Amino acid sequence: MAAGPAGGTSPSGTGGTGDAGGTGRVFLHFTMSLDGFIADAAGGLAWAAGFTGLSAETVTAIIESIGAALGGRHGYDVAVAAGGARLYGGAWDGPVFVLTHRPGDVPADPDVTFLSGTLREAVGTARAAAGGKDVVIVGASIGQQCLAQGLADEILLHVVPVVLGGGIQLFAASAAPVTLRPVSVEQSGDVTTMRYAVQR
Repeated sequence: MAAGPAGGTSPSGTGGTGDAGGTGRVFLHFTMSLDGFIADAAGGLAWAAGFTGLSAETVTAIIESIGAALGGRHGYDVAVAAGGARLYGGAWDGPVFVLTHRPGDVPADPDVTFLSGTLREAVGTARAAAGGKDVVIVGASIGQQCLAQGLADEILLHVVPVVLGGGIQLFAASAAPVTLRPVSVEQSGDVTTMRYAVQR
């Protein structure tokens, strides 16, 4: 599971009040192409490299706000196949949870705790482990599910100036609209960072 922001601002303000309990916020954090893709068709992220982004201090602030991470099994498997890239290039260290529908087929990975309950239960587990800090959601499918089930508090996006034309979409069709409140927009180098709060 890899997550590496091209830049951005740390989610700010007081802790959210997500449905799964806890004090920290649950936020989706992705680098995205201008046409809405977070990875190419093979799950690759090489297209996001080579752009000037935000300062190391700002990226550090994002990382320091995170107490736990939650992803899905597909994203985990893709990352392992690509060499087992760690979140934020290894700059972040903390509890990582992966929600799987195959509890009888999980690898022996000492850095990951695999969960097999509902998404709401998984978010609750991650929030408890975060100790009052934020939970970052990585993976398009699990991010979409968190939005659909009202489990996400914020979305933090770093948009880079490239049109992929295909790949893995961050936002797929959903049964109901998800209304967002703009919090901030920031331009730094080639990267536009946008932060939104999810309206309940």
